[in-house]
Amino acid sequence: MVKKMVTGNYAAAYGAMRSRVKVVAAYPITPQTFIVEHLSEFVNNGELDCEYVEVESEHTAMSTCVSASATGVRTFTATSSQGLALMHEILPIASGMRLPVVMAVVNRAIAAPINIWVEHNDIMPERDSGWIQVFCDNNQEVQDMVLQAFKIAEDKRVAMPMSIGLDAFILSHTVEPVDLMEQELADKFLPKYVPPGPIIDPDDVTDVGVFTPPEYMMEARFNMDKAMRVAPNVIEEVNAAFAKQFGRNHGGMIDPYMVDDADAVLITMGTASSTAHEVVDDMRAEGKKVGLVKLRFWRPYPSAQLRKIAEKTKAVGVFDRAVSYGVSGPSFIEFKSAAYGLNVPAMNFIGGLGGRDVSLADIRFMYERLLEAGKTGKVKRDITWMGTRGVEQ
Repeated sequence: MVKKMVTGNYAAAYGAMRSRVKVVAAYPITPQTFIVEHLSEFVNNGELDCEYVEVESEHTAMSTCVSASATGVRTFTATSSQGLALMHEILPIASGMRLPVVMAVVNRAIAAPINIWVEHNDIMPERDSGWIQVFCDNNQEVQDMVLQAFKIAEDKRVAMPMSIGLDAFILSHTVEPVDLMEQELADKFLPKYVPPGPIIDPDDVTDVGVFTPPEYMMEARFNMDKAMRVAPNVIEEVNAAFAKQFGRNHGGMIDPYMVDDADAVLITMGTASSTAHEVVDDMRAEGKKVGLVKLRFWRPYPSAQLRKIAEKTKAVGVFDRAVSYGVSGPSFIEFKSAAYGLNVPAMNFIGGLGGRDVSLADIRFMYERLLEAGKTGKVKRDITWMGTRGVEQ
């Protein structure tokens, strides 16, 4: 294993190469472009034996992945923002056909106004598209999760596509030390691809993705829901197996930190988790009992695990780098559903939109508000727009 300073984009591409993908559908969009460029370099250098398909749009990129996966090969692509939106029509086709396509999504703001920096509003609308979704908070996790994603998605108990989210520029273009895995170890963890379901084969004709009348549609949807409910068990198994082989444990569905005796717990996604982790250490040194839950998987959502944590603490906050207009942050909506019936004060903090900095002071502010709510049992403000001009904090 070699440690190198690489970007998140390189880490994603390297993980795909080590996964021995056989088809890469490539279309550029900032800040994802370097992922497919790095993959083209691997192909050109003879490091990756695959069909590298340059397409005319993200819509075609996902269509290519669906077609390739349906023939029984491991497929990969990457996108961001408006590109993901253009793929929307095809995303439910991949999940509905139970195809284990893996895609890196460099999370970037959706226009308008035009912005190329990080937001999670691009992936949140795909909540119900049938894709397993994970968020990473460092470049090592990005590389490792590509390999894990294929193992999760290809498990016969799951057989669903999966996306790996990395925050635009904070990870995609920032260099960090990453242990780049060797091919032999990657092969040991992720064996040769075996399709989890029927494939298109001229020598063994099978219908795939056919027209389905009302008499069978309910069953098809039920089986997809069932797979999503089974997925958490597979995710935990794969995480444990990866940790045993590589010595790196990124957490399963969630990665809790100092929550057992916490008076206030903050739930974060993506790179805000690293910032919050540091604040927890500082505040614990001051004698303040705060804890953190790094919410790794957005789909399937770990309702039972979060509810169990909420039952033991005095206040819970959810940080969202996205907004469901007129309601709250998307992650807060999910948490409120998971915590339904619990008498625990809950607060939503919306921030970091369009790449706005999320500082240590911002996270500390959130914890102070939560500690106050934990003492009084009352929430000063349900939703706080962090550092927003003209908005009361």
